[in-house]
Amino acid sequence: MKRLLGRTVLVTGGAKGAGAASAALFAEEGAQVMIADRDPESGEALVQALTERSLDVRFVCSDVSLPDQAERAYRATVDAFGRVDVLFNHAGIIIVKPFLEFTLEEWDEMMDNNAKSAFLMCRLVLPEMLERGKGVLVFTSTTGVRAATHLETLYCASKSAMHQLARALAVEYRDQGIRSNLICPSFVRTQHGEHEIEQLRRYGVFASENDVNVMQGRICEPEEIAEVALFLASDASSFVNGAEIFVDNTFTAV
Repeated sequence: MKRLLGRTVLVTGGAKGAGAASAALFAEEGAQVMIADRDPESGEALVQALTERSLDVRFVCSDVSLPDQAERAYRATVDAFGRVDVLFNHAGIIIVKPFLEFTLEEWDEMMDNNAKSAFLMCRLVLPEMLERGKGVLVFTSTTGVRAATHLETLYCASKSAMHQLARALAVEYRDQGIRSNLICPSFVRTQHGEHEIEQLRRYGVFASENDVNVMQGRICEPEEIAEVALFLASDASSFVNGAEIFVDNTFTAV
């Protein structure tokens, strides 16, 4: 039995990396999937590749950190599939630099993309989920909410805001059929992860793949994040709510 058969999933930031791997896996497991991303070229290429495999996947070009475009992503999903059963808040960005070099504009950019986007999307999908008495929220957080990382103060702060939003939603809506959980990855082999390593190395921080291997054994693959996202999206995690799953191979345990 496919684990998401008959479900509709909206994935933000789903055009590349772990978001794309998750969207593909969701569709393979029977879901109707809408990918929302501000990269139309990557999003459309992914949809073409997946539809050629007879998977039910659509794309909407949307920057979900903006209220009107978050609304566009939600409306496109409802228009295509009728509802949203699972929201995967995966969209996010990272900027690496010394704290005193950050600008107010960069603070707003990080908060908008990593925290406000999740707030906007949850506010859109929750009313219909509550009306049905069932819904799943999944968020991509980071190990940085527990192990604060060098030169990533704004990233840690913005992800922490989103992290606690997810946990508070689990508490507030538990008795109304809503589950809300978090994936906390360390370094992943994605464009986002490579960009993070590149920025760290620019400031002289040891962040080669060999350095990552020392910290977490090896670099995480996007498909490994996708498997955890699938678990949290499916009924296999029916009694998991308000949880933080660290996908980091002991990075935060040592």
